[in-house]
Amino acid sequence: MEKVPLTRAGHDALSQELKKLKSQERPAIIAAIAEARELGDLSENAEYHSAREKQGFIEGRIKELEGILGRAEVIDPSKFSGGVKFGATVTIVDEDTDEEKTYQIVGEPEADLEKGKLNLKSPLARSLIGKEEGDTVDVRTPGGTRSYEILTVKFA
Repeated sequence: MEKVPLTRAGHDALSQELKKLKSQERPAIIAAIAEARELGDLSENAEYHSAREKQGFIEGRIKELEGILGRAEVIDPSKFSGGVKFGATVTIVDEDTDEEKTYQIVGEPEADLEKGKLNLKSPLARSLIGKEEGDTVDVRTPGGTRSYEILTVKFA
């Protein structure tokens, strides 16, 4: 099985989500299903069907999280230095627009662009890996090739 790289913060967030699903969401949906059953005819009971659908989602997410956490390899980026690696916080500037962006390169399950968490497998992250401050990288995007200069590389 392939290991799933995670930062400590990402691992903790996924563990908390799993704990919440098992201790709060699962019991609540079981109670909702029992309540909906008491209303009678299940074939026309929208509450029952909605609750069963939500139960399926919750159980699927629990299995997904257990699988990820079971294969997780927690990596501490604070022990790294030098060029861009997993866990690095990288500030780049778009050479065409002079727009600066800062991303932390993280594992796929914890990626969230809105929070500045860049998926290790994304084209931008793959282009950045192994590069140093001051290097320029070209990234193929659907809108064409973009050039970025690496301003800083930090390991928190």
